[in-house]
Amino acid sequence: MSLDAPQGHIGFTLNGAEITVPADPTARLSEVLRERAGARDVKVGCNAGDCGACTVLLDGAPVCACMIAAGQAQGCEIETQAGLVARDRDAERLAQSFQRHQAAQCGICTPGMMVSAVALLRSGEALSEHSVSDALGGVLCRCTGYRKIIAAVLDASTTAPLAEGGIGAPIARLDGWPKVNGSERFGDDVAPADALIVQVIRAPFHRASFRFGDLEAFREENALELTLTAEDVPGENRFGVIPGFEDQPVLAEGETRFRGEAVAAVVGTREALAAMGRFPVTWEELPSVLTPEGADRAALLHEDRAANVMCRGYVARGNAAEAMGKAAHVVSGDFSTGFIEHGYIEPEAASARRVGDRIEVQCCTQAPFMNRDGIAGIMGLAPEQVRILPTATGGGFGSKLDLTAQPYVALAAWILNRPVRLAYTRTESIATSTKRHPSQVHMQIGADAEGRISAVRFDGVFNTGAYASWGPTVANRVPIHASGPYRTPNYEAKSAGIHTNTAPAGAFRGFGVPQSAVAQEQLYDLLAEKLNMDRLAFRRLNCLGNGDPTVTGQVFETGMGIDACFDALKPHWDKALAEAEAFNATNKAKKRGVGIAAGWYGCGNTSISNPSTIRAGITPEGTLCLHQGAVDIGQGANTVIAQIFAEALGVPVGQITILGADTDITPDAGKTSASRQTYISGNAARLCGAALRAKILRLGNVSEEATITLEDGGITLSDAGTTVRVELEPSKGYAIEAVESYDPPTTPLDENGQGDPYAVFGTAAQICELEVDMALGTVRLLRIVAAHDVGRAINPLLVEGQIEGGVAQGIGLALMEEFLPGRTENLHDYLIPTIGDVPPIKSLIIESGDAHGPYGAKGLGEHCLIPTAPAVLNAIAHATGARVHHLPATPDTVRAAIRAAGTGA
Repeated sequence: MSLDAPQGHIGFTLNGAEITVPADPTARLSEVLRERAGARDVKVGCNAGDCGACTVLLDGAPVCACMIAAGQAQGCEIETQAGLVARDRDAERLAQSFQRHQAAQCGICTPGMMVSAVALLRSGEALSEHSVSDALGGVLCRCTGYRKIIAAVLDASTTAPLAEGGIGAPIARLDGWPKVNGSERFGDDVAPADALIVQVIRAPFHRASFRFGDLEAFREENALELTLTAEDVPGENRFGVIPGFEDQPVLAEGETRFRGEAVAAVVGTREALAAMGRFPVTWEELPSVLTPEGADRAALLHEDRAANVMCRGYVARGNAAEAMGKAAHVVSGDFSTGFIEHGYIEPEAASARRVGDRIEVQCCTQAPFMNRDGIAGIMGLAPEQVRILPTATGGGFGSKLDLTAQPYVALAAWILNRPVRLAYTRTESIATSTKRHPSQVHMQIGADAEGRISAVRFDGVFNTGAYASWGPTVANRVPIHASGPYRTPNYEAKSAGIHTNTAPAGAFRGFGVPQSAVAQEQLYDLLAEKLNMDRLAFRRLNCLGNGDPTVTGQVFETGMGIDACFDALKPHWDKALAEAEAFNATNKAKKRGVGIAAGWYGCGNTSISNPSTIRAGITPEGTLCLHQGAVDIGQGANTVIAQIFAEALGVPVGQITILGADTDITPDAGKTSASRQTYISGNAARLCGAALRAKILRLGNVSEEATITLEDGGITLSDAGTTVRVELEPSKGYAIEAVESYDPPTTPLDENGQGDPYAVFGTAAQICELEVDMALGTVRLLRIVAAHDVGRAINPLLVEGQIEGGVAQGIGLALMEEFLPGRTENLHDYLIPTIGDVPPIKSLIIESGDAHGPYGAKGLGEHCLIPTAPAVLNAIAHATGARVHHLPATPDTVRAAIRAAGTGA
C-alpha cells in the first residue's frame, strides 16, 4: 500500500484490509488498533511491554503493540488474533488445538499467545517444548500454568475438540471458541465509542490529610464534564463485602489511609484529560504504619477497632498446652509471607450508562449481585434499579469480588446521563487492588514416640491493610485449616487481622490457608526428621480418614480422600528420592531435593448460608435455555454447570443455550470464590435439571427411564419402545421452566470454633523436585506431581487446567512474588512466573466421591496452590539442608539460608 496518508492519519493493512485512521503518530499502536481501528482482540494489560497481551504481527514479526508508535506502522501489514484465525491455516489449526487442550482459561492472554505461536509455526522451526517456550516467553499468563498452552502449540492440527459428553467427559469449553477466535469481549472491550472517560485522583502517601482548591474553576479551565468528590455520593460513601465491615469510602473525606486511595475523580473526553493540568489538591503527609508491629500504638484507622485489630479467629479442641508438655517430640518455628498481587492480566475496567431511573454497569467481576447491592447503597437506589452485566473476566482469583471501577462510572453516568468508561492502568491496578494477606506465624507441633501428632498450637497475625475487605473471612478460616488434613486431638489456633496503612488485603485463592500451610508443612517435615521417619509416611500415618473428627469436631463418613492422595504419590516419591540421591552423590555445585506437602480446603462460606439458584426453561419453539449466573473467570463454570445440568435433565450439552450472568435475567448463583461454584451452583443445576425433567416426563405420562429429545415446537419422549410427543404451547415466556436453589448444610461454630463449618472439604498433596545452585542460591524446578481429590471429575481436562494454574501461582508465592507498596507496581518489578518458570506438572486425579457434591464432585480452585509453596520449600531444605522462613525464597534468601546453615561451599 502507499506510504502516504492524510495529515493526522496513519495508513496500514489490518488483517488484509487497507485502512486509514486518524491517529497521532506518537500514540501507542495498541491504542490506535483498539480505539480507531476497532481491533478489540488486541488486549492491553500493562502498556509497558511486560505482559505481551497486545502482541500483533507487524510485517510478520511478533511485537508488543503497546511499545510501537503508531507512526512506525505506516504502510505496514498488521495481523491480529481475529484476523489470523479467520484467514490463516496455521492459526485455524492452532485455535482448534487450543480448544482441544483447553489452553484458554480466562482468555485474556490468548491473543498474545496465539499470535506469537503463529509466528513460530510460520517460521518452519522444528517444534519442541524449548522452541515453543522461547517463542511465547514474552507473553504472561496467570491462569493456565502454561503447560496446556505448550501442549496445544506442539499439537496444532485441525482435529476437532470433543463437543459432547456427560459427567466425566473432557469436552471443550462451551465458551471457549470466542476466546480463541478473537471475539471474546472483556471489561474495557465493551465500552461505547462515545463514552466519556473517568480518571481517579489518588493519594501519593501511605497516610495523608488533604484539602481541595477551586474544583469548579478547575473543571471549567480544563474543559472537563464533571469532578467528583465524596460530597457527590448520593447514598452511603462506603462499601465492603462482609456485613458489619463495610468500611471503605468510595472517595476519601479529609484523610487517606493508604497510598493510592481515591479522593476525587474527573470526567471528560480523552483529549481533555490528556491536556489536563495539575489537580487542585494539597497534601500533608501523616505518620503511617505499614506492618502489624507497632500498629497497636499507631493512630487508629477505624475508631471502633481498638489497637487496630479488625477481628480475631479462634479454634480449640482438647488441651493443646497440656498435650504439648507431654509430647515425646516437639518442633516449632516462625514463618512469614508478604503481600501477594493477584496479577491478573486484565486490569479492572467498567463502563456505565443511565437508563431512565436505572443504572447499568458493564464490568469484569466475580460477584454481580454483590456488586449490584454495593452500587445501590452508594447510589441511594433500590437494588432493582441497578443492573450489572458482567463481561468476560480476564482473571480474578478473588480481587474482582470487591468493587473497584464500578462506583466511579456509575456515579458519573448517573449525574451526566451519558455513557462513561474507566480502565485502570497497570500501576493503578497493582497499587490499589486487594492483596493476599501478609502473615506472621508462630507454630508448635508435638508428636508421641510412634510419630502420631498429639498437639498443635498456632498463632497467626495477618496484615489486613487499611480496610476490611475479606479480612474477617481470612481470620475465621485460617484457624480451621491450620492443622492441615491431619488427625489432631489437641489443638489451639488463634488469628488476628491487623489494620495498617497499606492497600487492603482481601480474597486471594485460599483465603489465608496457603500462608498457614507454609508453616505447618515445613514443621511436619522437621517432626518427621526428628522421628527418623520418611516424610510421606509420617503424613500418611497422621492423615484424616473417613470417620475421624477434624479440629472443629466435624466428622465425614465419606469423601475424606487425603489418604488416597498420599498413596497415589508414593511411587513417584520413591522414584524422585532415588534419583535425587544418585544425582547428589556425583554433584557438589548443584544439589537436588524432593519436597512433599499437603493441603485441604472447605468449599464455600464458613458456617453461614451461601446459596446458589439456577433457572432453566424451554421456549415454545423448543429452545432449551439455562440461566447460568455463576461467573466463569476461566475456571470452567459455564462448562461444568452445563454438563451437570445436562446429565440431570438427560439431554446432550449441545442442546443447551447458556444465558450468562446478568442481574436482570439470571438468578443469583452467588460469588465465584471459595471453590464454591462446582459444588454449590452445580448442585443447584442438578436440582434444576432434575425438576425440569420431572415436569417433562409428567406431561408425557412416561416413566423415569424415558429419553428426552428436543425438537421444533415440541418434545419427543421415548419409553420402552413407545414414543410420545409433547407439544409446547405458545407463550410469552417459557412453555416449561424450573428454578432450584441449593445451600450447603453447615452449622455455626461455638466459642471454641466447634461445629460443621463446611459440608465439603477438598484435599491435595504435591511433590516438588528441584535443583539448587549452592553457590548462587538459584532454584530450578524439575517437576511437580500433584494428587488432588476432586470427589468426581466432572471434566478431567478442566481439573488438570485448574491444578496446573494453581501450581504456577504457588510457585510464584514460593520463589518470586512480593508486593512492596510504592515499589513493585508494575509487571517488571513485580514478577510472576513466566512460561520458563513452570516445570512439567503431572496431575493425579483422585475421585473419592462426596455425600453432598453434585454426582460426588467437590470444588477445586483453591486447593490447587495450597501445597505447592511448602512442597517447594521442603524440597529446597532437602537439597541444601537449609530452611527458608520468610517468603519469597529468592536466590539471595536461599543463599543466605545456606550460609547460615553452614551447608554450602
